[in-house]
Amino acid sequence: MPDKLGIYIHIPFCRSKCDYCDFYSLAGREAQMDQYQKALLAHLKETAPLAHDFPVDSIYFGGGTPSYYGAKRLKELLSHLHKLFQVEKDAEITVECNPDSVDLKSLRTLRKAGVNRLSLGMQSAQPEELRRIHRIHTPQQTNQAVEAARKAKFTNLSLDLIYGLPGQTMDSWKATVEHALSLIPQHLSCYGLKVEEGTPLAKRVEEGEVLPDDDAQADLYLWTVGRMERAGYHQYEISNFAKPGYASRHNLRYWLTRPYIGFGPGAHSDFGGRRYSFIRDLDGYIQGVLQGGNIIDSSELIPQRERCGEYLMLRLRTVWGVSGQEYRNTYFMDFAPLEARLREFAHQGWAEETQGRWHLTPKGFLVSNQLIGDLLERQEQASWEDLLPARRPGQAGDTQP
Repeated sequence: MPDKLGIYIHIPFCRSKCDYCDFYSLAGREAQMDQYQKALLAHLKETAPLAHDFPVDSIYFGGGTPSYYGAKRLKELLSHLHKLFQVEKDAEITVECNPDSVDLKSLRTLRKAGVNRLSLGMQSAQPEELRRIHRIHTPQQTNQAVEAARKAKFTNLSLDLIYGLPGQTMDSWKATVEHALSLIPQHLSCYGLKVEEGTPLAKRVEEGEVLPDDDAQADLYLWTVGRMERAGYHQYEISNFAKPGYASRHNLRYWLTRPYIGFGPGAHSDFGGRRYSFIRDLDGYIQGVLQGGNIIDSSELIPQRERCGEYLMLRLRTVWGVSGQEYRNTYFMDFAPLEARLREFAHQGWAEETQGRWHLTPKGFLVSNQLIGDLLERQEQASWEDLLPARRPGQAGDTQP
């Protein structure tokens, strides 16, 4: 039985570009939406035979702003996906939305088309914080969007929030979280603000704008973890919290290293043992698909053994963590050096072992990049040592009695 497959479709159009955003998204390119739709439909048709034997259990429309692309186009894409791929009846189908680009009519169209999960970009409940990052919606529009989603019979709603915003304080963040909880979502994603090179926010920081520092972000994060737990939202990944049964099936594919195929400029895929991505160029993607040009940006074949680094890096983002037995059986590598280091992390309060699985604690999640980087270095060292030929007693380098 083949592994189940996830499908990601990138919608690169936005009404307005946020100051912190590093995703491939474009404002002011609405005139190309119809041509882009043609390219996506052609690309889906071309790729489908390669995934004929794979049941699809998650579809995710990300962006950009898929809701700005229009419910009619998304409905057409879903119709073709159902015709071309083996989409399971209970597949999780998510559309990312901004509060300013949805209404009851469009949400009813999406729901009728089979969309059963919405991810709404709330980000903050404070008008001044939204303005500082060039978000064009208001808190009132967030409330209206959630109300419309409920009326459209959506029962799986996720809200995105960002902590560490310009001018944000602990009190304003707490107010945002409480506002989000009052909307009774099934899922919450709480991301720490990252200043990405080349963004308007990066330029503002270079010019002297001050953001909450690492210690302040740590305080915001640890408070959030505790508040979510008290509210009944289980943390299952560094930034993600869900009511029981509502963890994002599609996002779990990435963290649990399960196969997925992406479509659109900048989209990534991990399928058939190969990882590849498409060019971050809307015009180039459309022309390449419709006229036969090259749209591949990068491509590499990943042998099973070399995936052991991904296993560590991605699984340790989740509360399930890693298992020594799983690691040895899958990648034929010695887990002992890593386990020794994990025990040192445990003494610092950064990691825990539960029923044979090692996972990071909330304090460990705060420094996860450093901890995982340390483990990856030890893994690489162990891998090289494993490849060296074994020396017999008496060979050079051995101490003789």
